[in-house]
This record gives sequence, structure tokens and C-alpha cells, in this order.
Amino acid sequence: MIVLDANILIRAVLGRRVRQLIDMYAGKGVRFFAPDIAFNDAEKYLPLLLKKRGILHADVSASLEYLRHFIEPVGPELYAAFEREARQRLRGRDENDWPILASSLALACPVWTEDTDFFGAGVAVWTTNRIEIFLKERVISLESQEE
Repeated sequence: MIVLDANILIRAVLGRRVRQLIDMYAGKGVRFFAPDIAFNDAEKYLPLLLKKRGILHADVSASLEYLRHFIEPVGPELYAAFEREARQRLRGRDENDWPILASSLALACPVWTEDTDFFGAGVAVWTTNRIEIFLKERVISLESQEE
């Protein structure tokens, strides 16, 4: 299990590598989660980013809906109890990211992000350039549980 930040959702829509990793490892049993706020942020920022790239007719909602087949949305009913702790851990950084950290705390799993605000917040943090280390280990762990 791993919680995805909005910037990973955005990369999954804009690029190939992140989407390929999610597709491949979801197919191998790795569970991906993202708080509802991460999906909302991605939907908010993607049109601007696509416009900057000269892509005017992209269906952002359809792209994010596709990702929901592999990434389980997490609602506040799961992470709200961890709001205070997450905000404290992010104090002096981007406290608006508290739902991502709170989801990680609630699910007891790491965060996949490109945002350095999560470093030193008391949970494992993976970036895209290293995420396959975690994903491969997770698959091995899942396979050994099946035996």
C-alpha cells in the first residue's frame, strides 16, 4: 500500500512513466490510495498545465476517472482523525498537504510524492526516481504471503 500525492496523479495524466508504474504494479496486487483532496487538486491544476503544454482539448475528468480504477480514493472518514497530528508534523511547511500525510498515518503506509515537505514528517517518502524499489519489494512481500 502507498498513498499518492496530487503531483503523482498529475504526472500519471501528463506523462507515461508514472501511469505505467501504477498500471503494472496494481496488476501485481499493490494497492494505491489518494485522498479525495489529491484528486480535487489534480483536477484543478491539470487544465492549466495542459494549456501550458498546448493541449486544449484534454478530458481531465476522464483521465482521473481512469486512474480511479487503480488508485483508491480515500475520504475524510478515514483520515480526519489524524488531521491534528499531520498538521503538527507539517508545521512550517505546506500544511494544506495534511490529508496526504493523515492518509499515510491512517493506513500505516508510505507516501509517493515529489514534494519535499513530506521529508522528515515521520513516514517513509518515495519519489518517482526510486519508487520501483518499494513497489518491487511490495510485490515480493505479497507473493510470499500467498505461499
